[in-house]
Amino acid sequence: MNKIIENRRSIRKFDPGKPVTREQLDRLLGAAMLAPSACNSRPWEFIAITKRETLDEIAKVHQYAQMCKTATAAIVIVAIPQDKSLPSGFYPQDCGAATQNILLEAVSLELGTCWCGVYPKEECMAEFSKLFNIQEPKIPFCVIAIGTPDEAPDRRGFFEEAKVTYVE
Repeated sequence: MNKIIENRRSIRKFDPGKPVTREQLDRLLGAAMLAPSACNSRPWEFIAITKRETLDEIAKVHQYAQMCKTATAAIVIVAIPQDKSLPSGFYPQDCGAATQNILLEAVSLELGTCWCGVYPKEECMAEFSKLFNIQEPKIPFCVIAIGTPDEAPDRRGFFEEAKVTYVE
């Protein structure tokens, strides 16, 4: 198995003294934009945050994003639902793929991340829409806290053959 996949962890404590650089953010965003999407629709936009006050505000409005208090950056993925085109309804899968690309690219940069869902929680979506002026039909999909890890959690995932059906 790929070492990057094996080494990915959800980091909830970051070293606040080690900022994420613009170059690192650009690499993460570039990886996100290489994700597959239905009919190459790319139904996403990104908000890259390094401003301390905004990271703290994210922690205030999202009960599960407290790690933003020590993160030195975050990326909000904004979904753009397709309503009249061929790939209608696939934006959650597409934005999920973009999110995973960010998480994996971060490992290659020796950064830590934590993926916090916003969609489909209506109250959380409303708070993020207000905080970042996200206008309908766009939807705040998730926030990813980013920084240099200040913890090393154990791996939690594992292969479970009982959850696999082979059709041969």
